[in-house]
Amino acid sequence: MKKLLKFSMIIAMITGISMTSYAQDNNTDAHDINITVPEVALLDIEPSANTTIALEPTAPVEAGNPLDFSTATNNSLWMNYSSIIGSTTEPTRNVTVSITNGTVPAGTQIQVVASADAGNGGGNVGTPTAAITLSTTAQQIVTGVESCYTGSGVNDGHNLTYTMSLTAPSDYGSLDFDQSTTVTVTYTLSDN
Repeated sequence: MKKLLKFSMIIAMITGISMTSYAQDNNTDAHDINITVPEVALLDIEPSANTTIALEPTAPVEAGNPLDFSTATNNSLWMNYSSIIGSTTEPTRNVTVSITNGTVPAGTQIQVVASADAGNGGGNVGTPTAAITLSTTAQQIVTGVESCYTGSGVNDGHNLTYTMSLTAPSDYGSLDFDQSTTVTVTYTLSDN
């Protein structure tokens, strides 16, 4: 038996036949992964439980004095947003603000200013513009919003400060308490 085994090995060496086993030719495989980054454009005003505010100058208590408009201010609201942009199709977004229902009483105006972002989110948040006198025309209040989030809730995002004032001192004669009203202010996060 030993002779037969030796003889088989010699024959295998001479003919170049290897005694090793062969693996399959294809020892790898691959597959694709579809990756999607969703487009996001969300905005809300906080606190969500109650976003109705009041602006009212203080009535005088002494005859001969005017209304005190310095007290007609409110900064209790915060603007939060989340955004994912498309670098080639929508590289930045802006936030606009406008009055979409109601009319500001004659002789008065309402201004709003957004603070810098509170810094509780991440990404490239937008930059506030200067104070805006509200009208029915949409105006940019925050520009350059990229992929970001501000955090959600009070003390996150941009604090909004509203101020009511006379349009000019000479407009005091236009004031009319029958024009007390409610206006709707709408914020929109939109593509450039």
